[in-house]
Amino acid sequence: MSEFSVRAVAEGEQRACLDVLSESLHGKPATDEVWAKMAPSWLAAGKFAAFDDHGTPVGITSSFEVELTVPGGQKLVTAAVDGVGVRADWTRRGILTSMMAVQLEDLAARGVPLAALHASEAVIYGRFGYGAATFCRGVSVERPRAQLRDGVGRDGVVRFVTPAEAVERVPALYNRFGGTRPGFVSRPAGWWPGFFDRVVTGNDGYRVAVHSGPDGDDGFVVYQTIDTRDRQAPERGALLDIRELHAATPQAWAGLWRFLLSIDLVSAVAGRGRPLDEPLAELVTDPRAVNTTEVIDDLWLRLVDVLAALRARSYGTAEPVVLEVHDKQLPDNDGRYLVGPDGVERTTAEADLRLDVATLSSLYLGHGLFGDLALSGRVEVLNETAVARADALFHTARTPWCGTFF
Repeated sequence: MSEFSVRAVAEGEQRACLDVLSESLHGKPATDEVWAKMAPSWLAAGKFAAFDDHGTPVGITSSFEVELTVPGGQKLVTAAVDGVGVRADWTRRGILTSMMAVQLEDLAARGVPLAALHASEAVIYGRFGYGAATFCRGVSVERPRAQLRDGVGRDGVVRFVTPAEAVERVPALYNRFGGTRPGFVSRPAGWWPGFFDRVVTGNDGYRVAVHSGPDGDDGFVVYQTIDTRDRQAPERGALLDIRELHAATPQAWAGLWRFLLSIDLVSAVAGRGRPLDEPLAELVTDPRAVNTTEVIDDLWLRLVDVLAALRARSYGTAEPVVLEVHDKQLPDNDGRYLVGPDGVERTTAEADLRLDVATLSSLYLGHGLFGDLALSGRVEVLNETAVARADALFHTARTPWCGTFF
């Protein structure tokens, strides 16, 4: 059996590492054209790879830094883990475990308090301390059954922009949103070429529309139409599929949905990855025209520095609780934390609740309840009165949502 070693990716090795990632996800090696678009987003910095004894990459883990909004509105530096994979002929040899350990140790040494990712498989990352921290839903709105309520979304105008205009204008527009919802992440300059520009300038027919209100541009939507007509149902219109929709104000959000639901020759407007609390049914006279097609985990979070992360967010009104946290990958996080409305400190007091770092990470942004996870055994209850207090402290009124793929 060949040996492997894990080290930082050097300049010039990125394309070979991207091909390893693509192959692990059953994709194809990047063509010269694809690589030209991906290269600005696929830098050597933040990447670790496993190499065989010939120096060929056989596994990759990659990240770049973003700012993630935590409860209370503070933006916390976060490692966005945007690519993890092992070549099929090298799996089951401990490569993934070794790479994830090196990455976490590097993040801890650099003082990065959080890491986040979108999981290709939900069973993988819990063992490395990640927990599903935000969820999203798929929606499908029937047309023409979905008749808008009077006055909905009339406080602005929507216009198409060309792909070139979208590449130029949308990044600044997204940065205007600021992100008050827990889970919202910034999009650094290097994110756009690989995840946005490549889509809107590609050959898949995506359109970009921008909403303008009294203070200028304040929202955008990216979508494509898919022809679903056939000989048995020639009158059936196209499916309008939303890739992403973001708005700075409720008025801009309603205006964008008015635009989408007013497009002719469309049988349904659908989108994946929408917020769980998006009030689409309130826009139309028949709420049954709005259907949830799936609810799925979205952003997985990992507290790299538990104390720093806990201190960065705000808490609800309740008496403090003492959490005992176990972290097998980063044992410096092991210990007890006194969490209350006035702040967080390490403590030697008796624990009220005991949990591992993956469970704490899943609760960190405000989704889920300690009480529910106690029922499943993920939270060990040492003081029954602490469960309600912990829920009051951690839970947020607004459902956390990310809305950005990486």
